Amino acid sequence: MYKNIAAFIRIAILCAFAVIFIMTGIGISLQPGHSPIQVSHAEEAQEALSSSEEVRTKPGKEIYSAAASVMAKPAFASAPAPVKEKKKSGKKVYLTFDDGPSDLTGEVLDILKKANVKATFFVLGEQAKARPEFIARIHEEGHAIGNHTYDHEYSKLYESFYEFWRQIKQTEETVRLITGVRPQLVRAPGGTAGNFDETYFRLLKQGGYQVFDWNVDSRDSKRRGVPAAEILKGATAPANSNEAIVLLHDGAGHKETVKALPGIIAFYKSKGYQFDVLTPDMKPVQFKLQNKIKPKKKQPGSRWIAENVVPNAALFKQGKTLAVDMGGFSTEFAPGEYRLEDGKHMVPLRMAVERLGGDVLWESKGKLVQVSLTGTRWEADPNKGTMTLSGASKSNESRVQFIGHTVWVPIRDMLKISGHPVQDVVSGEDIYKIVTL
Repeated sequence: MYKNIAAFIRIAILCAFAVIFIMTGIGISLQPGHSPIQVSHAEEAQEALSSSEEVRTKPGKEIYSAAASVMAKPAFASAPAPVKEKKKSGKKVYLTFDDGPSDLTGEVLDILKKANVKATFFVLGEQAKARPEFIARIHEEGHAIGNHTYDHEYSKLYESFYEFWRQIKQTEETVRLITGVRPQLVRAPGGTAGNFDETYFRLLKQGGYQVFDWNVDSRDSKRRGVPAAEILKGATAPANSNEAIVLLHDGAGHKETVKALPGIIAFYKSKGYQFDVLTPDMKPVQFKLQNKIKPKKKQPGSRWIAENVVPNAALFKQGKTLAVDMGGFSTEFAPGEYRLEDGKHMVPLRMAVERLGGDVLWESKGKLVQVSLTGTRWEADPNKGTMTLSGASKSNESRVQFIGHTVWVPIRDMLKISGHPVQDVVSGEDIYKIVTL
């Protein structure tokens, strides 16, 4: 009997201890800030924190590590939803700058570079010639270059298409000599509205150019000294399109435009626009031809169009470049600047000679071309198809010929009579290279 009582007492004591132990554990777990889940998260966070990189802070700012953010979460918080990339809006903005380059262009390029934004610069030929370093930088930093004529003088440009074409070609060559690339984009000074008749639109397109106006006007040229706040307001006006082509200026006197530029960029970024450059394959934004614009008095004839406009489009087509390396002088002819006839590379005589450092004089009485190239003088006769060294009694037969009003010659014959016979012709995937002695 006593043994049974003793056993019962031992069991009771053990149960009492068990109850005390269990109640103690529950009490601890019910205290604020303690739970099995939180202890587990805290341990994981501490482990992550100890293995993470040192967190650097700046005065007045706190930077939290991923581990610290884990510690701050409630024990019952569910796993965060996966972060989705923000979908692109499909909206694009094209910042375009006219009338440069000027001394302000460097500041514009600095702002664009800092913001990682590309733009399109419609340059004036006379300014490009004066500041070639800016043209080179625009090209090298991935911006697009467009043609804004040579001198921007309305009275000449819109009197006849001949002058507009001449200035486009003059600026094109200026840019080509700096960058090696011909600008195919064109913007009319003042825009096409009220300035272009049907001929301008038609012949520029036929010549391979793409004319762009704009659909957002910053109005930074409305008057002298337009303040930055007003420019910002104009440049961010609704475009009524998913493509905003913004007219700005980087010419002299547009310091306020430079001030407004960071705000313009920030606005379009905040609205989800993607920045891009204009390209020739885009459908251009053009003002409608106004009925009140009468055809210009001086209209190009069919022969002039055939000689100048029609072959010009080939300059922008894919094809092989013709390169010439001649005794310290070198030049290149783009597709469309030369012809390949019966295995002969034909080039415009004046263009070829002047690019290689020579001089050409047209002798109208005898209809002869007098040439001076690397110290050698000779004559080309397009009527007889001959070349003759100065003082020589015998002429060399050659396919010298008129095409329109331009004299074309086989480049081999031209180089040979000038004392630089062809040594080798290398034909690559995208180039013919002529090397002379």
